[in-house]
Amino acid sequence: MSKNDNIIVGLDVGSANVRTIIAQSIPDENIPRIIGVGVSPSSGARKGVVIDVEDMANSIKESVMAAELMAGKKVSVVISSIGGTGIDFQNSKGVVAVGKADGEVIESDIARVVDAAQTISIPPNREILHIIPKSYRLDDQDNIKDPLGMNGVRLEVDALVIEGFSGHIKNLNRSIEQNEIEVHSLILSPLAAANAVLDKKQKELGVALVDIGGATTSVSVFEEGDLIHLAILPVGANHITNDVAIGLRTSIETAEKIKLEYGCAFANTVGKNEDINLSEIDSQEEGAVSRFHVAEIIEARLEEIFDLIGKELKKIGKAGLLPAGIVLVGGGSKLPQIVEFAKDSLGLPAQIGYPVRLGGILDKVDDPSFSVAIGLILWAQEDGAHKNSSGEVGGMKWLGDFSSVLKTISDKMKKWIKKFLP
Repeated sequence: MSKNDNIIVGLDVGSANVRTIIAQSIPDENIPRIIGVGVSPSSGARKGVVIDVEDMANSIKESVMAAELMAGKKVSVVISSIGGTGIDFQNSKGVVAVGKADGEVIESDIARVVDAAQTISIPPNREILHIIPKSYRLDDQDNIKDPLGMNGVRLEVDALVIEGFSGHIKNLNRSIEQNEIEVHSLILSPLAAANAVLDKKQKELGVALVDIGGATTSVSVFEEGDLIHLAILPVGANHITNDVAIGLRTSIETAEKIKLEYGCAFANTVGKNEDINLSEIDSQEEGAVSRFHVAEIIEARLEEIFDLIGKELKKIGKAGLLPAGIVLVGGGSKLPQIVEFAKDSLGLPAQIGYPVRLGGILDKVDDPSFSVAIGLILWAQEDGAHKNSSGEVGGMKWLGDFSSVLKTISDKMKKWIKKFLP
């Protein structure tokens, strides 16, 4: 194959499923085309954290191979998501003197001040994943979004530093690399999902993106274009399935089918005499169960999840105060009536978030559960992460020479900064 194929590979390593998307960036087209999609059940993770490298490596292999088969391409490098309950964040400040004699702020000044913001104390078992600039201060002028080209002496930045457990980061990298795949970069799942689902207006007004995954639910809150809060809760859609399985004394597989086909968020909307014939769902099962009872089980767990979400919003004083409301993504967002449940529980507007439409195989990814994977593709596209000079599919690089750009802090930090500007 030729060197101008411009292939991008996004790998979403979730707690329930591993999703791989292979996309091709076409010259003169603004959006990439999806040419391969692969999904496999995720194993080897607990609450989004890799605990068994071999099992996770096999899950990744299955997903990647399915995408390779569809695309007719071989994956060698990916941009991967990372999540899990070990993610945390803290606010930080950076201060530098403007370098030029005439006081004009240039790109290297911005890179240096953002780099200075990471000189914080973190435990030895944790690593910094992202440094997100929120606003700058130049001398006495506050709340500057982009100081490039302005004049001053002292440049400061308020930044959000996102960190994760070193062990989880290393285990995730190892799980991917065992398949002879290089990890170009790790992107926090909520940030990737926000990149695919939220628009500039929503982030300006104030919005909470709620990603209901298998084992975790992430809450990321944006206001005035900035990420102001992030939390990953240790409960997700699989907990609903487990509750249904225990309550009905059925297998997990049967409980999942019942949840998706007959489940709903409000028990009072279901007739108490409605029954579900188990043999129609699984030939190994027999008898009937009350659909009202299923809805009661689901509603109880949803109340727990949304109570936790509400507490996160109260922490930052945004309970009921986000004009753009709640945007729900992830596999758990497909539960019937969950939008109405979110509105009632949180007192805010709510909607299902669908990832932006790309070119290519749209029917495979037009789903809220693909928000993170699509976000990874867009992230790589914006950063110019395409095919490497070796001609191998999946290879990605920053615009220009790969090795030199990786070594140039100024260029790298510039891309990160621009991503979070309104």
